[in-house]
Amino acid sequence: MRNNAIVQVGRGPLAAKFGASLQLALIAGPCQMESRAHALETASALKEIAARRQVKLVYKTSFDKANRTSGSGVRGLGLDAALPVFAEIRETLGLPVITDVHESSQCAPVAEAVDALQIPAFLCRQTDLLVAAARTGRAVNVKKGQFLAPWDMKNVVAKLDGAGAGDVLVTERGVSFGYNTLVADMRSLPIMARETGAPVIFDATHSVQQPGGQGTSSGGQREFVPVLARAAVAVGVAGVFIETHPDPDHAPSDGPNMVALKDFEALVAELQDYDRVTKSRAASI
Repeated sequence: MRNNAIVQVGRGPLAAKFGASLQLALIAGPCQMESRAHALETASALKEIAARRQVKLVYKTSFDKANRTSGSGVRGLGLDAALPVFAEIRETLGLPVITDVHESSQCAPVAEAVDALQIPAFLCRQTDLLVAAARTGRAVNVKKGQFLAPWDMKNVVAKLDGAGAGDVLVTERGVSFGYNTLVADMRSLPIMARETGAPVIFDATHSVQQPGGQGTSSGGQREFVPVLARAAVAVGVAGVFIETHPDPDHAPSDGPNMVALKDFEALVAELQDYDRVTKSRAASI
């Protein structure tokens, strides 16, 4: 088991630190990069919210949604168009950036433009992808597969360790339960922390996703994002992952489970209140 109790993503004054005993930090942004203008607008809004709430935030968006329910689903700008935008967000806004990679060959070029690489849940056991991500030297966030038990993540982290990974995060995003349904088991959070030694993130928006629930696209129950996020923070996590969008009902992907940007700040404030209580209690024990 590794022992990277604190993971830093990014450099400079806006660098985000994730740790079980630290103030809650966030990973947030729209599911998919839709355009340069949309990405910069959303990242700027999130930076302002983070400053007001005095919370550290890593900007997340995907250049390619490679696992869409239907082949007709919009996938994103693509690697070549997105990399300059990631670099611009880092350079002009100072926000740390994370994005997901789907193939080993993507890891090195993507690592040049972002601060951390994310391994999608469906790909969390792909050894070559994990090794390639670890070898970039960037922080790696691995989302637990919907098909894995929380203790199985120790084997995933061991693959990263074997490839020389430095900073590793692990993320809970629910487990498959019947058809088109996910369940978030709050026991998973302390189990993953214990078994992997890595800071644990709770993905509040993908945990309410209904995979394939709309036939040719995934559904979701956005109204339960605050419910699960509060529960996870009350259990105790290093960070929360929240996809957010200015107009989620018209987003090209994951709209039903994304939080509207206008509601994001109020949710963050609520989670910070829970986090203070949880971590002050833990410190006193």
